[in-house]
Amino acid sequence: MGAKPQIDVEYVKAFTSELLAIPSIAGDCDAATKRIALEFEKYGIPVTETNKRALIGSWRGNDDRRHRLVAAHVDTLGATVWQIKPNGRLRLYPIGGFDWRAFEGENCTLRTLDGRDYRGTLVPDHASRHAYTASVRDEVHDMEKIELRLDVETSSQEATQALGIHCGDPVFFDPRLEITEEGYVKSRFLDDKLGIAILFGAIKALKEQSLPLAHTSHFYISNYEEIGHGTPVIPPKTVEFASIDIGVVAEGHTSDEHSVTIVARDGVMPYDRKMIRRLVHLARTEEIPFCIDTYLNYGSDASCSVKAGNDVRAVCFGPGVEATHHYERTHWDSVTASTRLLAAWLSDEMA
Repeated sequence: MGAKPQIDVEYVKAFTSELLAIPSIAGDCDAATKRIALEFEKYGIPVTETNKRALIGSWRGNDDRRHRLVAAHVDTLGATVWQIKPNGRLRLYPIGGFDWRAFEGENCTLRTLDGRDYRGTLVPDHASRHAYTASVRDEVHDMEKIELRLDVETSSQEATQALGIHCGDPVFFDPRLEITEEGYVKSRFLDDKLGIAILFGAIKALKEQSLPLAHTSHFYISNYEEIGHGTPVIPPKTVEFASIDIGVVAEGHTSDEHSVTIVARDGVMPYDRKMIRRLVHLARTEEIPFCIDTYLNYGSDASCSVKAGNDVRAVCFGPGVEATHHYERTHWDSVTASTRLLAAWLSDEMA
């Protein structure tokens, strides 16, 4: 490897913030992907759109015989309307894997088929402490005991339907982004809009410092990762596939908020050992803080692609994030480490 790419962390911060402000659950990501397409254009990377409206940007490298694929997903957790209740409030069906307690009390936006947005809040059926006994207040808050309270005058099923609301309408929960003076970023949906910002942070560093790619590389912005089918289109010369996704900071795991996590295995499969060794070598050579971890309730675009039958070598790495699929938090140290490792890997020749 030659010169070490310098990472513009302020750019990564700004792009993370911008992406988090654009709602995008699986099935309704077009506004976010249109913004990301502009970023590819900014760096002179041609983009194709798949039939499922994912994006693939392609950048020719020194070796055009063996290609790399890097994926980060723009879709987030969210919900769709399941039922319109007799009182006009809404039962919701989850998009992605989460506990309803993670979103209880959160503000959100419902979008109708004709593009109208309605604000609301996710609350338990019996939310008022003053009106119900403890046994009622403490009932399990699952999808049959929690409702979307719309911020519009409605008290019947008919009145809600008259607003143009239908079953299947998407519901976007507010991210609640906050960046602290101590260097932490906390928000819903760091998984995986932070990964997309890391991807572009590496692209920016390599482009602006005229550092070539070792191999032709494709950058896949997937839009169905949270429900397990994000990357069905694999460019034909792809040999190595890396998902840029979150590490899990939790009791019993090695990941932390100041290092890049290299995932050795997840709930789908063990990742390619030679690629893991190469990432560890690059991290040590570049003095990038790293952790190696394994997860049970986890899958990435890369591991799901292998499970679907694609003949690629897969690996996954990214920032260590605390309280995943809840109100998430990490430190910019971890983001910087992840961006540096991605840039180093893209510049490094395959074994």
